[in-house]
Amino acid sequence: MNAKTIWAALAVVACGTAWGPTALADDVGGESAGGDKPVVEKLLDIMLSSGQISRSQYDDLLEQSREEQVSGTAAVAAAADTAPAPVASAATDWTFKWSDGFNLARNDGAFQLKFGGRIMADAALVWLNDSLDQNLTALGIDPKDGSGVEFRRARIFFEGTVYERVFFKAEYEFANTGDGNTDFTDVYLGLKDLGPVRAVRVGHFKEPFLLAEMTSSKYITFMERGLNNVFFPGRNMGIMAEGSPLEKKLLWQAGVFYGTNEQGFAFNDWNEAQFDLAGRLVGTPLYADDGETVVHVGLAYIHQFRDGAPDNLRYRQRPEAHLAQYWLDTELFAATDSDILNLELAGVRGPFSAQAEVTANWQGVQGTKDATLWGMYAYVSWFLTGEHRPYELGYGRFGRVKPKANFNPTRGDWGAWEVAARYSYLDLDDNDLTGGRLWDVTLGVNWYLYPNLRLMFNYIHGDVDDRVSTNPTPPPATGGIEGAGNIFQMRAQIDF
Repeated sequence: MNAKTIWAALAVVACGTAWGPTALADDVGGESAGGDKPVVEKLLDIMLSSGQISRSQYDDLLEQSREEQVSGTAAVAAAADTAPAPVASAATDWTFKWSDGFNLARNDGAFQLKFGGRIMADAALVWLNDSLDQNLTALGIDPKDGSGVEFRRARIFFEGTVYERVFFKAEYEFANTGDGNTDFTDVYLGLKDLGPVRAVRVGHFKEPFLLAEMTSSKYITFMERGLNNVFFPGRNMGIMAEGSPLEKKLLWQAGVFYGTNEQGFAFNDWNEAQFDLAGRLVGTPLYADDGETVVHVGLAYIHQFRDGAPDNLRYRQRPEAHLAQYWLDTELFAATDSDILNLELAGVRGPFSAQAEVTANWQGVQGTKDATLWGMYAYVSWFLTGEHRPYELGYGRFGRVKPKANFNPTRGDWGAWEVAARYSYLDLDDNDLTGGRLWDVTLGVNWYLYPNLRLMFNYIHGDVDDRVSTNPTPPPATGGIEGAGNIFQMRAQIDF
């Protein structure tokens, strides 16, 4: 055998040794699981049959190859037994995805961030009868008998969780600010997962009151909430704790709030501060079929501390159309304090749902008799395409509707369709408060093209009476307001 042949054989053995612990893991000890010889042995067979090596050389090289393979495998096994366990590297991978909005999360769950916004573009046609038009005009008030458009809401937000237990949100409103400034909506931070207390938050956010208000404007059934939300204090600076025991079948919320403007600012003398104590208790005695069967009951209470200074409180309300004029108005009065109680009831049974709330306000008025004001609404809805209103168990509110089939006319899919009807009533007329009484009926159609895109159509008929103005303007006016009107409005809405 010449030198060239010997070097070729050595190369084969070297390759076999190098491949032993990995590529040849199945080859150790002879045939593989598939019944074939190892590659090294096949090469030696070829060299033997072609006369490049003798039988004795073949036997020697084959024995050496097998010994080195066994030795290499044993060395790898010994190294595996003695090597320390690998140390997990720090979790630094991030995932960015779309899930009803833009979401960024670290793979260990310690940091979760989300950003997005909402756009709601409205249009309305408002027809008033002669009586209501003339009464408002006589008081120097624009009756708003005509048509209009507006961005009802145009918001952006950034929210998230950091270090697993710290959460925050910053949301800003660019529509209907009135003063040309960007207003706060929700701007807060807090801690969560605190044992029996699910979360504590501090900042500028909604006081816990009214099911319709706790449900986001992105998910409410009608374009505007019921007439009784005139008693809702809105968003204020405060601190609130909440929990959801009994497998989330119970929700409690309690907080103290300081009255502020839309930028979360207020500063008052010691005897003029305006505080609210607010609490809400919600039970879900029935939750079944993944939320297709739900019964919700709730009770909320707010005590408002007011200083009795002149012109410190006012209740006024539109007929459930934001582009319409205020049809009821107590005008400014000196409030000393108030107690506001709200009862909630809602149910879902497949595509059918119903919801109602009744609110009573026992209002203290300085220098005169206290007044009892109240309001309510009740409505029903039905999904023609079989969806249901999704209830967020443990949060006491309703969430996002997701069509069974997204809008795709080429496949005959038209999204989800919902029809609804509501009756509302509000009484702001008692003793020296003469804000009037209003009832209205709203018929609605909602078209959900996608989970994040919805078109809404509302028709409202409203009737007002017993409103008497205490602030006549020149020319002298009788101050009485009564009459009726009809409104058709629509909305194009997207959130992301």
